[in-house]
Amino acid sequence: MEKNPVIETILKRKSMRAYEKKAVEPQVRAELLNATLRAPTAGNLMLYSIVEVTDQRIKNKLVKTCDNQPFIARAPLVWLFLADYQRWFDYFIASGVESLCAEKQVPMRKPEEGDLFLACCDALIAAQTAVIAADSLGLGSCYIGDIMENYEAQRDLFDLPKYVFPICLLCFGYPTRQQKEREQTSRFQDKFILFENQYKRLTAEEFDEMFREEHAQVFHDRQEVLGARNVGQLIYTRKFGADFSKEMSRSVRLIMKTWMED
Repeated sequence: MEKNPVIETILKRKSMRAYEKKAVEPQVRAELLNATLRAPTAGNLMLYSIVEVTDQRIKNKLVKTCDNQPFIARAPLVWLFLADYQRWFDYFIASGVESLCAEKQVPMRKPEEGDLFLACCDALIAAQTAVIAADSLGLGSCYIGDIMENYEAQRDLFDLPKYVFPICLLCFGYPTRQQKEREQTSRFQDKFILFENQYKRLTAEEFDEMFREEHAQVFHDRQEVLGARNVGQLIYTRKFGADFSKEMSRSVRLIMKTWMED
C-alpha cells in the first residue's frame, strides 16, 4: 500500500516542549488557523473560542498557574482553547429568545451540564485538529491540561464570562534538534483499548501483560523498569493522587457550579 502522508504525520507525532528561537511565520499561522477552524463541530455551532496569548506577562503567569511549566513562557505561539457557550447564549438574548419564551409561557433554558460537555468536545476536537495540522507544517506542539487548574486565576487572567471554560492550552513552535531526535513514547496494545460491542474490565494477568517491559519503561523510577503493580502505585502517587489532580477536580467542580447557577 502506498504511504499515506496524513497517517504518517499522526504516527510520527510526539509532544514537543523545547523550541527554536524562531517565530511562527504569519503564513504558517494562517494555515494552522484555517485547518483548525475546519474541525468537526456539533451541529456546526463551533462551541469553542481560541485566545492567542501574545503578552509575555500572561505567558509568565501561565507558567505558575499551570503547575510550574517554564517552557510555556518560551513557546513562540500559545493558543488557549475555550469551551464556549457564552457566544450562543448572548446571541439568543440578542435574538429576542427571552421574549419568545415569555410569549410561549415557557422558561428560557440556560446552558446546562450537557452543553458544557458538548462545548468541551468541540474545543478539544479543534485543538487536536490544530496539533495534527501543526505537525504537518513542521511545528511541534504540546498540550497543557493544567489550564483546568486554578479556575479563578485563569478566569481573571483572561476575563472569562460564566459560560466559558478553559479546557486546554496548546504551545507551538519549531522543535529543537534534541526534541526531534527524542525517542517516541509507546502506547498500549490495541487489544487493551479496543473492545467489541461491550466494555471489558481487565484482569490482573492482563494488566501484567499490558505493562510488559517495553511499555513499563515509559513509567520508570531511577532508571529501573517497573512491574505492573509498581507502575500503578507510581502513577497514583505522581498523577492521580497528586496535589495538582486534586486542585484540578476542585477547579472543575467550581466551573460546573458557576455554569449551573441562576
